[in-house]
Amino acid sequence: MLMNRPVVVGVDGSPASLAAAEQAAHAATLRSAPLHLVHGYLHPLGYGVPLNPYDLGVPAPSEEAQRMLERTAAELAGRWSGLAVQARQVAGGAGATLVEESRRAALVVVGSRGLGGFAGLLLGSVGAQVAAHAYCPVLVVRPEAQPMVADGPVLVGVDGSPAAGVAADQAAAEAVRRGVPLVLVHVGPPPQDREVPDEVEESDAAHRAHAVRLLAEASAAVRADHPDVVLREHPVRAAGVAQGLIEASGTASVLAVGTRGRGGFTGLLLGSISQAVVQHAHCPVLVAHPYR
Repeated sequence: MLMNRPVVVGVDGSPASLAAAEQAAHAATLRSAPLHLVHGYLHPLGYGVPLNPYDLGVPAPSEEAQRMLERTAAELAGRWSGLAVQARQVAGGAGATLVEESRRAALVVVGSRGLGGFAGLLLGSVGAQVAAHAYCPVLVVRPEAQPMVADGPVLVGVDGSPAAGVAADQAAAEAVRRGVPLVLVHVGPPPQDREVPDEVEESDAAHRAHAVRLLAEASAAVRADHPDVVLREHPVRAAGVAQGLIEASGTASVLAVGTRGRGGFTGLLLGSISQAVVQHAHCPVLVAHPYR
């Protein structure tokens, strides 16, 4: 189903989008897939929004943007041997354009900063739109994360939810492509460094047992579908889920998360945890979505 799907990246000429394009080229090479560079050039609200009350039509693509796309495509094709690159402008807002492109993509790659149509891509409504509504996985690349740990493991946060299961499956596939281990991470509350009542100690022991069971179940599910993956389990104790994932990401090549979850992962890509992970992870963040 995915063999002929391209890797799609939103490009506007900004440093963030060019960093995203470089990672998209890497992802396309790993998948033996074509790379599509896309630039949305209309108002962020979407297709056909007039630029002034008297202009009800759709403007022509920008020649300057087209030159930027063609230059970027040529540079990527020169650096990544055998990579087929296409570049085009689309008459639409950034969020709507990338969500629509995701219907036919193996992966959508975005930068966390941008200019023009992609401004604030992962910091406001556009970022939330792409993360919440894409029809395929979304890889978020931050220039601040460079240089990355190219041979680091792929990490995935698990909490026992169906969305975390999707994230673990896609993370396993990514780890196999990259030839690196997959690390399953479960974040629990920090240990007590002082004497606590017996009931608190019992609750802590119950949580540890719960984490061990969740990780074992996630490992079994991953191994059933990806027998070749090198798998590790990593329970983490931290003050919060975002903090635990961010700290663990320091040695990773990719951190994968689900868009929905239970407990600590509830609303992961829609609230404060989402913002913290995307803005502060030390590696690209793979937002898992089932292919639809």
